[in-house]
Amino acid sequence: MTVAPATQGTVSVTKLGSKIGARVDNVRLGGDLDAATVEVIRRALLANKVIFFRGQDHLTEDEQYRFAELLGSPTTPHPTVTSHGEKSLAIDSEYGRANSWHTDVTFVDRVPKASILRAVTLPSYGGSTTWASTVAAYESLPDSLRLLAENLRAVHTNVYDYAANNARHADAQSEKYRAEFRSTYYETEHPVVRVHPETGERALLLGHFVKQFTGLSTNESQAIFRLLQDRVTRLENTTRWSWEPGDVAIWDNRATQHYAIDDYDGQARKLTRITLAGDIPVGVDGATSISVAGSAEHYSIIEEPRRLAS
Repeated sequence: MTVAPATQGTVSVTKLGSKIGARVDNVRLGGDLDAATVEVIRRALLANKVIFFRGQDHLTEDEQYRFAELLGSPTTPHPTVTSHGEKSLAIDSEYGRANSWHTDVTFVDRVPKASILRAVTLPSYGGSTTWASTVAAYESLPDSLRLLAENLRAVHTNVYDYAANNARHADAQSEKYRAEFRSTYYETEHPVVRVHPETGERALLLGHFVKQFTGLSTNESQAIFRLLQDRVTRLENTTRWSWEPGDVAIWDNRATQHYAIDDYDGQARKLTRITLAGDIPVGVDGATSISVAGSAEHYSIIEEPRRLAS
């Protein structure tokens, strides 16, 4: 389903690319936004997969949380990482760098529907983030590969944590973070193609938490994963955001992957992330994801999604 960009009053939505990304202007984010503006933001997010706001320097963690509540039900910061914030998760370069393509927290059955990320401390150069549309990736597949993907299921686990992806930063702090990340083992089997619960679009559900495709060998899984993942990261399916102080990004976690670019040397980079509860993914055949190991009940409710009204 194609969702048309919206404008409400002085709020404006400017597309950044044909497949993904838009900037929303003339909005002061906070818990006191009126319902009409919240609906504009929601529709812009569904249409563009990731949206950006400049000039939100006034936001505190509490106000970021209050704003998040207008869009959904915030989760606890993370299923396993509990030492980096009570309301939001600190995305802090001191503990690791997420320089690998992923969709957030796919190792649980109730994949978050969205994330809200606020810049706190930025390096003097570098540190941008790139998002990719997994809907555009699916739609770019030839029919034969669509059929293959729609009939695959993949096992996701939290043993592939992003704290361990860059050996250059394998110090005591990152090792401690990695141990906490893996303190409870999670494993979930997801459909490789999920149906978006609000728009009805189909999206590839992959990323670096994928361990293996169900019923395939490791070698077979790696070959097919690369074939499909390469579609996700094609440049025409991506948008890149260069952070400025006061920036906020919101992305649809059901329709995107993202990659935080590690090109800022040893400088500090810190952002705060609040995630919103999502549903259990459903495949093209109607089969849902299955939790194999680890309960996520303490992390998140299962949200009952609402379909987009025309």
